[in-house]
Amino acid sequence: MDHARARAWLATAVAEARAGLAEGGIPIGAALYGADGTLLGRGHNRRVQDGDPSTHAETAAFRAAGRQRSYRGTTMVTTLSPCWYCSGLVRQFGISRVVVGEAATFHGGHDWLAEHGVEIVLLDDPECVELMRAFIKDNPDLWNEDIGE
Repeated sequence: MDHARARAWLATAVAEARAGLAEGGIPIGAALYGADGTLLGRGHNRRVQDGDPSTHAETAAFRAAGRQRSYRGTTMVTTLSPCWYCSGLVRQFGISRVVVGEAATFHGGHDWLAEHGVEIVLLDDPECVELMRAFIKDNPDLWNEDIGE
C-alpha cells in the first residue's frame, strides 16, 4: 500500500481518537475503507462513554460501515495496534489490510494477522505515539482496564 494514502487515511482515525479523548474516553480511533478507497465507516473507542467494554475503535468503525457483502479488499485503519478482540474481527470478516498508526505503546495482534495473510502497514506515527503515551501516563488504571490488565 502507498504510504501517502495510508497516512491520509490515518488522519481520519486520528481525528476519531481525538474526539474520543475530548469526550473523556480512550484516544483510539479507526476507519474502514473500501477496496476503491471509499470511507465506509469511522469510529472511536467508546468503552467509557457507553459503559460498553465491546465498543473498541475498530468495532465502532466496523459497525458504522454497515453490512457489506464482502470485506475482501477493505482496509482497517487504526491509531493503535489492534487488540486480540479487534484482530479477531479482522480475521473473522476477511478484512485484507490493517494500517496501524503505532505499536510502541501497545503491541497487539498485528503480527498474528500478518502470519495469517493480512497485509500490515505499520506507520510508527509520532502523533499516535504521543497521544497514547500522554493518555497512559495520565490514566494508567483506565488504560490497564482497557487492555485487560
